[in-house]
Amino acid sequence: MRSRLFFAPQETQNQEYQNNHNHNDNRSNNNNNNIPINGDSAKSNAPAAATITKATATATLSPLTTFFTKIGLMAFITGMCIVLPLTLFPQRLLLSTGILTKIQSEKLALSTGEFCADLLFRLIPFCNIEITSTRREDGKKENEDHTQEEPEPAIWVCNHTSMLDFFVLMAAERRMDTTNSRKRRPIKIIYWKQLEVNPVSKLLFRQCGFIPVQMTANAAGENNEYDRSSFRKMLQETKRALSEGFDIGILPEGQLNPNPEEGLLPVFSGAYTVAKLSRRPIYMMALHGVNKLWHPIDGMEPTDRRVKVRSYPIGRFFDSGNDFVDSFTNVVGHFGQYGEDTEDWESWLDGTAAAASSKGDKMAQKSPKNIKQSNDDDAAQQNGET
Repeated sequence: MRSRLFFAPQETQNQEYQNNHNHNDNRSNNNNNNIPINGDSAKSNAPAAATITKATATATLSPLTTFFTKIGLMAFITGMCIVLPLTLFPQRLLLSTGILTKIQSEKLALSTGEFCADLLFRLIPFCNIEITSTRREDGKKENEDHTQEEPEPAIWVCNHTSMLDFFVLMAAERRMDTTNSRKRRPIKIIYWKQLEVNPVSKLLFRQCGFIPVQMTANAAGENNEYDRSSFRKMLQETKRALSEGFDIGILPEGQLNPNPEEGLLPVFSGAYTVAKLSRRPIYMMALHGVNKLWHPIDGMEPTDRRVKVRSYPIGRFFDSGNDFVDSFTNVVGHFGQYGEDTEDWESWLDGTAAAASSKGDKMAQKSPKNIKQSNDDDAAQQNGET
């Protein structure tokens, strides 16, 4: 599912991002090579969960529009619960009889899920999905190389704001696939195994070959506690999926973010670890507005019908977990908040912004004022010890 994808006062933006930057800096220093994919299971290393409050967004829909949007949303979910089993069970029989191989079955199941999601979004237009696919200066679609028969294997990361995210991305992927002649690799998502309590989700996820990871049940905003014994199997399946023609999708926040307009939840660097171990670049996607249709806490109480999907064209090998977290926060976090790209998104994705930030930090550490302050602190500490 290789996908291509808005509202706080501009004067608060810099301060918010500085706060996020400082928070993620402190955490990722101890998190550059950790395995947790969507969170950290060690309580001593995991940051306190962000304080979650009930959504206070002012409704932008009239009562009548809200009513029909909610009915449409419920009809969409009901429709997916009907059409997915009807279309996936025959494929399961073909697999069990040996007519389809496991890889063929997984790719067909993912394609079927994308088709069903796209079809129902068109038949039940309860939301407006805007997909952004920018182009390079030479006129080709960004990241498109017609001389390359197969796209490079990659790790994809995205923010997570609603239970509807997955279906939005599936529909967006199909729409982009039908308008772009470039070959693409289907994406296997790393997901929380507890989601299999829903029989339809279980059928779809397993038949698509998605990769589960064990985690203690929690609510939105609570710390993730993973079963580390499941990581070895997860890494093995990730390596196998990449070799079989799939990409890997990871949600670095690790859980639903009820208030993306206020910024990301704590971002973990597990995606960087997977990318480093597999020697694959990381590409980024972003969502905006999906939580205003189906909120993690308030449920199906629509306040807006507009949904934006963004896929960024530049893949990158990050230098560290801290580098990845900063870039994800500045690029995907900004889009999740405001529904538009930050002006320097290309610099963050090609590494120049991170390099400049690192250079600035080193220069600040070497400044006479900071050196003097450090010496004063050392002297004070020695005096205190004596």
